[in-house]
Amino acid sequence: MGPNTKPAFALWITGLPASGKSTLAAAIASQVREHGVDVAVLESDELRKIFTPDPHYGHKERDTFYRQMAYVGLLLATHGVPVIFDATANRRAYRDWARQQIPKFIEVYVDSPLEVCKVRDPKGIYHDAATNESNTVPGLATMYEPPEYPELIVHGDRELPVSAAKRVLDVLIEKGYLRGPSTHVCPPR
Repeated sequence: MGPNTKPAFALWITGLPASGKSTLAAAIASQVREHGVDVAVLESDELRKIFTPDPHYGHKERDTFYRQMAYVGLLLATHGVPVIFDATANRRAYRDWARQQIPKFIEVYVDSPLEVCKVRDPKGIYHDAATNESNTVPGLATMYEPPEYPELIVHGDRELPVSAAKRVLDVLIEKGYLRGPSTHVCPPR
């Protein structure tokens, strides 16, 4: 890290598949950029194409993948690049490990009912599970452990992404990880 580089924040957005994580991540990234700060979004499906191009989503593979993902986020944050993790990370231990490694860490839980996620199903994973083509979907055959103490809970089934992103930015500002809007006060004449 250079002498003038300050460690940046990392924000992990977790929730069931199709809960609204990616939509929220995009809204947060847009609002952070409006504050003049560039941010890296680490999306699990994209990173899997590199780290595990033929994934089978087994327990050991997930352990390795989420450690790799967290390490990339740690490197970026250490070098002053804010990070948004867009990843289910079905076991709490994956997210807790990242929290232990990255000092400025926030976890956001996108809480959406399983039935809503099944209806959304943009990638067809719940359909695949229903037709026995997949038995690794978090929240169905594989356990999903929601965070015990997230900094923020977003209701993906009833909150607008832009409003939820604003609440996330409020937390980032409150913690001092992001500057709030500047207020110019003109001196009296």
